Amino acid sequence: MDKILVETSARHVHVTREALDYLFGPEFQLTAKKMLSQPGQYASTTKLEIIGPKGSMMASILGPERSANQVEVSATEARTLGVKAPVRESGDIKGSAPITIRNPENGKEIKLEEGCIIAKRHIHMTPEDAANFKVNNGDIVWVKVMSNGRSIVFGDTVIRVSPKYALAMHIDTDECNAGNCFGEVYGEIVKL
Repeated sequence: MDKILVETSARHVHVTREALDYLFGPEFQLTAKKMLSQPGQYASTTKLEIIGPKGSMMASILGPERSANQVEVSATEARTLGVKAPVRESGDIKGSAPITIRNPENGKEIKLEEGCIIAKRHIHMTPEDAANFKVNNGDIVWVKVMSNGRSIVFGDTVIRVSPKYALAMHIDTDECNAGNCFGEVYGEIVKL
């Protein structure tokens, strides 16, 4: 059975060029701290404070810039912040929870009317990977992950197919903790 690398995606922020201009100045450029598994994607050295009605926390900006501002948190973090973030695919922010993002160094902030989500767990695949696994873009699958003492099956996992992707499953920190998915962990698509 083909295995899929399972990666944990911690809370983070995606920002537009306009947001960077306002929060940091028009000459500001994100600097990559760590390249991510998806080609061209990186965790930057820059962090923003994300602020909800009940609390705040720091989150890294992921680059490159996006067409919309978006904050991704776990369900536990959403409760800590006091926001009712829906479970959504990345980019699907219409009607999602409002949140404020702030540059902690200069105090400039942007109040987002929508944009805070709990990311739906998903698997990035190339078209060749999708053919190998016999799945299509948008399919919902179950993924079994064998771990030390907390093996788990993740349902409701969406398949995302693009020639720009690299094969990897993304879960959030709550899901990682539930399945003890630390270190190098692999999953397999199962038929139920």
